[in-house]
Amino acid sequence: MLIVSMILSLCHVVAGEIALSFDDAPTQGNSFMSGMDKTRGIIEGLKSNNVKDAIFFVTTGNIVDDKGKERIEAYTQAGFHLANHSHNHLSANKVDVKKYLADFNQSHLVLQDYKNVLKLHRFPYLHYGSTTDVRKKLEKHLNGMGYKFGYVTVDNFDWYINGRLLSAHHSKKVIDFNKLRQLYVETIWQSIHFYEQLAKSHIGKPVKHILLLHENELAALFIGDLVSHIRSQGWKIISPIEAYKDEALNVYTPEFSFNKQGRVAAIAHQKKGIAKTKLRHESENAKFLDKKLEENGIFK
Repeated sequence: MLIVSMILSLCHVVAGEIALSFDDAPTQGNSFMSGMDKTRGIIEGLKSNNVKDAIFFVTTGNIVDDKGKERIEAYTQAGFHLANHSHNHLSANKVDVKKYLADFNQSHLVLQDYKNVLKLHRFPYLHYGSTTDVRKKLEKHLNGMGYKFGYVTVDNFDWYINGRLLSAHHSKKVIDFNKLRQLYVETIWQSIHFYEQLAKSHIGKPVKHILLLHENELAALFIGDLVSHIRSQGWKIISPIEAYKDEALNVYTPEFSFNKQGRVAAIAHQKKGIAKTKLRHESENAKFLDKKLEENGIFK
């Protein structure tokens, strides 16, 4: 009986934990999918797969009319959270501090009109600032307003695959959606596995991951499939609130100079001196993905 009990216990061991986050909401609709259909697709994909919480980092400049507001409110009505992703999606590496913070403040004010807002800011492009001095000034301002950084741990190129999808649609190509689904799920899963291995190797233990996705057409189509696959690998989908409490990841200082591949990579580079080239999964590359799309005959 003891052996049976041990086997049953092992069967319930969670391989990993990950929260879902979506950038750039509400993204513009198009001839392939309207903005509201995109929002509904993502909500349905999450709810039908029993994902109780996710976080949408809002680029408030994208809210241009009542339909945009309705879409953002739909996420909160579904029980999900919102957070700050700037107003005009500026790069903190490319504009001066005053301009960046004015943009941040504008986004902060817009978000006051919505419910379920967490005081988290995610830098567009994961650009935290080009110098230590800039990063210090940004951190001081954000912390002074009660904000923490909405970091990610798993980066990927879902945005690039999505762009190829929209381009194929515009060019009236035949799209193999089954193969596209498989590529989307497999590519993101490979990124999750890659950054989990980085965490084990360079942080010394598993961490509570935050997956970077975008509020795009691929998510509307396939988020449910992605969730199912993640769980099939023994992983647990957790709340972003829980994920952002991970003490092993809340160690950022403005001295961190490599942030654009996420917090796990940032720690590995800053604390262990790991080369940047070893902290990026091979699929985070346009040529790699173009080759995969062609090999699989996804767009014809």
